[in-house]
Amino acid sequence: MAKRETPEVNSGSMADIAFLLLIYWLLTTTMDVDTGIARQLPPIPDKTDITEVDINKRNIFIVLINSENLLSVNGTTRKIEDLRDLTKEFVKSNPDDPSMPELESVYIDKLNKRIDVGKGVISLQNDRGTTYGTYIMVQNELVAAVNELRDEAAYEHFGKRNFEALDEDQKEAVRKIVPQRISEAEPKNIGGK
Repeated sequence: MAKRETPEVNSGSMADIAFLLLIYWLLTTTMDVDTGIARQLPPIPDKTDITEVDINKRNIFIVLINSENLLSVNGTTRKIEDLRDLTKEFVKSNPDDPSMPELESVYIDKLNKRIDVGKGVISLQNDRGTTYGTYIMVQNELVAAVNELRDEAAYEHFGKRNFEALDEDQKEAVRKIVPQRISEAEPKNIGGK
């Protein structure tokens, strides 16, 4: 009996098939994109423009997160749920309360008048052992407080229910009335574990 030969497989089109499968996979696969935190960084200062700025202690709202994810606001342990209201109270700045930030008079072109605005700065610092989730929750509460105050200012000065409904000139005016001054320091070993 004659030995039967195995027919050869034509592999010339294998590269084409592999290439088509690769293209199909690239077109149909979705990639998760980490969004992170949307922040606009300040411009890089010119070396000749660097100056030391003294900030009155009452103008600083100190928020610390330690390695055990415990929150300290101006030296007092607080819950994250309370942070939004505390931040709003600080940013609004009651001129009769000496523990609240000083006020400065700011001219708002769009309103054609001067408005007293707090000089307060929110200082956020975390421990190297702080979990990312806790850091983001604190960050969200601080930004949400500023956004709520901006919504209130939009309604008070322009009659619109929220900040996003304003035109660009009005938004710029509200940003001057309710500035977002959040200073984030490099993580350190604050304490805890």
